[in-house]
Amino acid sequence: MIRRLVRFVDQRSGGAPLLRKTLRYLFPDHWSFLLGEVALYAFVVLVATGTYLALFYDASPSKVVYHGPYAPLQGQEMTHAYRSVLDLSTTVKAGLLIRQTHHWAADVFLAAIVLHMLRIFFTGAYRKPRELTYWIGLSILGLALLEGYLGYSLVDDLLSGMGLAIGYGVLVSVPFVGANLAALIWDGPFPGKHDFFSRMYIAHVFLLPALIAVLLSVHLALVALKHHTQFRSQPRQTERKIVGVPTFPGQTPRSLGLFLSVAGVLFLLGGLAQINPIWLWGPYHTYVSTNGAQPDWYLGWLIGALRLVPGWDFTIGHYTVVPNPFWGGAAFPLVCFGFAFSWPLLERRFTGDYGYHNVLDRPRDAPGRTAIGVAVFTWISLVFLAGASDRAQVLLDLSYIGQIWFYRVIVWVGPIVAGLIAYRVCIELQRGEQVERERKRAEAAARGAA
Repeated sequence: MIRRLVRFVDQRSGGAPLLRKTLRYLFPDHWSFLLGEVALYAFVVLVATGTYLALFYDASPSKVVYHGPYAPLQGQEMTHAYRSVLDLSTTVKAGLLIRQTHHWAADVFLAAIVLHMLRIFFTGAYRKPRELTYWIGLSILGLALLEGYLGYSLVDDLLSGMGLAIGYGVLVSVPFVGANLAALIWDGPFPGKHDFFSRMYIAHVFLLPALIAVLLSVHLALVALKHHTQFRSQPRQTERKIVGVPTFPGQTPRSLGLFLSVAGVLFLLGGLAQINPIWLWGPYHTYVSTNGAQPDWYLGWLIGALRLVPGWDFTIGHYTVVPNPFWGGAAFPLVCFGFAFSWPLLERRFTGDYGYHNVLDRPRDAPGRTAIGVAVFTWISLVFLAGASDRAQVLLDLSYIGQIWFYRVIVWVGPIVAGLIAYRVCIELQRGEQVERERKRAEAAARGAA
């Protein structure tokens, strides 16, 4: 039956050669390559659950007095946006399940991208001829961060309102153009005019998902055209020979099982693990704030950077050219992404390696790259931890000022120490392998002589 179906399609479309090539495409047989697929399937769940949520969301900042089923908020004034999400969480069938699944999918999506990019960096998978694939992946990460920020900002609860206020302050701090950009986006001073939520809704639901989907498609197409990289785990694997699992019957059921597993875990988290209980935060008002408020984990590094930078304002005369929020909120992420985007060019320039690479390095095979990667990752991780200083004060009764000064020192010392340790570990691992190879050669020579 399958043969007749294939013959029928081929006679009318001439697609048999393409189908044969697709089915024979080889996938690397290593677990780390599944991280990219986890991100892809989390994005599919995001789109599906987000479509359901969009049916009930009202992107209106107009005020309404709440008289719904949640008693603690009875009689409080709130926006239609917050009221619609509150109703979705309390009265819409499966609304809370879908909303929490959507939130968990966003967290997993970004976590999988970060882990995938770390694998790409430490194995050298970004090298020629895959620089464009790598840059598109970084662009997806940046857009995903913005998409997540807009997503939880749409709720208009106390937490998201404070996040928008911080974002507005950072954007205004950008020299020369920041104030005009903020006025354009918010349609005036914070908290903006009536159209702001509609703009944010359109960007979150239509523009950014479409752009991410396009970049994902291009990313996957480039991966297929240049083929996957592979680890040198078998003698047959070379720069010119591919070893792996065929699309069918090897990779297809494995990939389908992974998709069902990712979707199942996300829905289990949505049903069993509470996340972002907006009814506890209450509606946002410009005159209300709370201690210990934290954004989603993927923005913790930006909050930490804002906390760590001292009160530096770059002024000329009586004019403030660069306000303080710019350094942690804009300059720090620009430096991080600038380093990530420029690294393939920098490595090629300083190593003189202009060759094609289809076989991956182990981290120990490139001690310099591994040391720099560990140092940068440690730097960002320490800044990330600094973002939780207020929670450590509340939960552990640690001095907030003392924590900030500790992080201001360790954030420069820690990366250097971590990088040196990583470099030394790589060198020692290489020496251990060299000693083992020499021992085996000696044993083989002794057996030959015998």
